[in-house]
Amino acid sequence: MEADFWHQRWAKGEIGFHERNINPLLVKYFHQLSLPKASRIFVPLCGKTHDISWLLQQGYQVVGAELSEVAINELFKQLGIPPRISDLPNAKLYQGPDIDIFVGDIFKINAEQLGQVDGVYDRAALVALPTPMRRLYSQHLQAITHRAKQLLITFDYEQNDMPGPPFSVVADEVQQLYAQHYTPALLYNQPLVGGLKGRIAANQQVWLLE
Repeated sequence: MEADFWHQRWAKGEIGFHERNINPLLVKYFHQLSLPKASRIFVPLCGKTHDISWLLQQGYQVVGAELSEVAINELFKQLGIPPRISDLPNAKLYQGPDIDIFVGDIFKINAEQLGQVDGVYDRAALVALPTPMRRLYSQHLQAITHRAKQLLITFDYEQNDMPGPPFSVVADEVQQLYAQHYTPALLYNQPLVGGLKGRIAANQQVWLLE
């Protein structure tokens, strides 16, 4: 997807992908990463997700990347944290206690800037990207996080029935994208109650990538 697509969605408030509550699959399965408190968790394409609040409340540090500055201003407002804002050559950096968010193109963020990553929580990044971008994204993510283990949430539905995002990412594709350096384990695979966007039958899946 082009950057303008996401900027327009945030500008118009067309953010149906934003969940109003903490994702229950995060709460149920995050422990599978076996990370001690104070570990640093990367949340790619994070938006203003309430999942960040949950991670902070559990005692983790959070680093995120997001294209929309609108989203990140709203995120820090939700958290009640006045951000410190720095200009980088390829992004802006919003910071607060235990939280660093890069605002810009994730593909321009490098490992040195990102810093230590102990685990990745990908709920809305891989599924937000069309097929040609998913391989580039997965390779870049592995490179900048030094292949940190991941908790990945995906959807499996008939792509011809509805255009993404979110896009359908089937099990075979997860294997193709990650099996060279990870052992993907399917932790959860159940029908999404009410369907995707209330219209399309879909399974929601949770993967552990170690």
